[in-house]
Amino acid sequence: GGSVKTGKMPEGEKTRQCKQEEQQQKEEEREGLIEFYGSYQELFQFFCSNTTIHGAIRLVCSKKNKMKTAFWSVLFFFTFGLMYWQFGILYREYFSYPVNLNLNLNSDRLTFPAVTLCTLNPYRYSAIRKKLDELDQITHQTLLDLYDYNMSLARSDWSTQSTKKRSSRSLLHHVQRHPLRRQKRDNLVNLPENSPSVDKNDWKIGFVLCSENNKDCFHQAYSSGVDAVREWYSFHYINILAQMPDAKALDESDFENFIYACRFNEATCDKANYTHFHHPLYGNCYTFNDNSSSLWTSSLPGINNGLSLVVRTEQNDFIPLLSTVTGARVMVHDQNEPAFMDDGGFNVRPGIETSISMRKEMTVRLGGSYSDCTEDGSDVPVQNLYSSRYTEQVCIRSCFQLNMVDRCGCAYYFYPLPDGAEYCDYTKHIAWGYCYYKLLAEFKADVLGCFHKCRKPCKMTEYQLSAGYSRWPSAVSEDWVFYMLSQQNKYNITSKRNGVAKVNIFFEEWNYKTNGESPAFTVVTLLSQLGNQWSLWFGSSVLSVMELAELILDFIAITFILALRWFRSRQQLSPPGASPSNQDNAAFQDESPGLGAPHRFTVEAVVTMLPSYNSLEPCGLSRDGEVGHE
Repeated sequence: GGSVKTGKMPEGEKTRQCKQEEQQQKEEEREGLIEFYGSYQELFQFFCSNTTIHGAIRLVCSKKNKMKTAFWSVLFFFTFGLMYWQFGILYREYFSYPVNLNLNLNSDRLTFPAVTLCTLNPYRYSAIRKKLDELDQITHQTLLDLYDYNMSLARSDWSTQSTKKRSSRSLLHHVQRHPLRRQKRDNLVNLPENSPSVDKNDWKIGFVLCSENNKDCFHQAYSSGVDAVREWYSFHYINILAQMPDAKALDESDFENFIYACRFNEATCDKANYTHFHHPLYGNCYTFNDNSSSLWTSSLPGINNGLSLVVRTEQNDFIPLLSTVTGARVMVHDQNEPAFMDDGGFNVRPGIETSISMRKEMTVRLGGSYSDCTEDGSDVPVQNLYSSRYTEQVCIRSCFQLNMVDRCGCAYYFYPLPDGAEYCDYTKHIAWGYCYYKLLAEFKADVLGCFHKCRKPCKMTEYQLSAGYSRWPSAVSEDWVFYMLSQQNKYNITSKRNGVAKVNIFFEEWNYKTNGESPAFTVVTLLSQLGNQWSLWFGSSVLSVMELAELILDFIAITFILALRWFRSRQQLSPPGASPSNQDNAAFQDESPGLGAPHRFTVEAVVTMLPSYNSLEPCGLSRDGEVGHE
């Protein structure tokens, strides 16, 4: 017989063991700060089971039905792709920077614009009268040779002494270098001097401009003889003006002899309300309301609250070969902007009252990424040669002038003079005309890039004009009107009907229009559109987007951990030196005894001791007594 006696575990040891087990259980149940899933399957199963994105749970619930799982998988990723396709469209629209056009109608007292009025006829200035008479004499002979027209008969009032005088050899030499010729219409071959009379429709008229060495010539031809003569005469006239050392010598302004009456807002104008400048082709020009210190404002709209002018349009001692029209030229523009009479001006007819009503219109563009407009022209790669603020036309003309100085070595007389340059004159620059017309052709074809470099200003003011005409003065009132003008302005009436004209310029209404731009797609709009698309395809919120971002981060982390484990396992399986099989064989041979000796194997076992019976008792409970068995 035998006996097994089990004694009671000491109370202290049992309490210590219970505490260790409770501590170990708490450590196992405690959640780590950062935990990762063991596999991709576990990651996606947890995501699909707990995400708030609609449709994802169907991938887990239908895992026992492969057909449903495949269907929901295709549907889920298909809608996912459609949603991001819509996202791409929204992002493309956002980064195209679209704008909304806003139209505002404002009512306020309006600042009256600047008004420039020109005589429309260049004056025969005393400083250049002698050279102009010489040029006229050469022109008379040229027209007589080409058209058998004796112009001196049409202008009998010209000085007989000047027409009989021989022209200076210097001027004649340069005119002969740039002659006016008739040319064949098909191949522009010069007509010989002894050629028989032919039909005039078979010929063009123009003048020849050659390079300095006469190796290359440029034929400037015109289908109209009037245009050809006027352009040819203007070319030589500009050279005469450029020879003047001081442009102020040409200032022979006679305001009272051109402007007979001036009233604004029922008040008489004075000399403080206008400035004067000379234009080579339009003669004396006067700009009203250009003084920024005291600008006119219109208290009321209507013809009686604007600018009213009575101007002289009779031509006396002017240059008929340079100007072929009668009247005056007027232009409405903003303050601190030059008056480009060729672009925005229009003519006033003699013997007519011209009433011009205005509508103000402002345009405000968004700069930066929304358009290529410029705020003040400081970011435009063209120097502003004008003493005014930036406009697109100011930039274009400055660009041409700078290219003219760079290519031809001199500046064009019509535009401002750059620093260190001088105006073109064929007494100093022989072939400047050839260079100018070549450069002008490149300019019009935008080879110089001026139209690309010069951008529109972000803020600009324009005036929409509409004109009405009526006879002035009327047949029943012209006698006393011309009598009063002759008494007040010492006006000698030679042609009543073509002698004067009246101009009225006024605002049609107080309202003015503002065309503005605002961003059509802001960040708030983009987020709203993205949220709409997300809700449409998945019916979720911003937190659902965060869940998806968390899924992507967990996927990247698991991938990194698995790759790191795989790399370490490869290092442990392939240690440096001999291969594992060779090491095992060497160790076996060293430990083997001599032949015939018995083989011995050493076996290492890991034995896990089972807990004693007393340790299975619940902690906190005690058992007394002994259990005996015989």
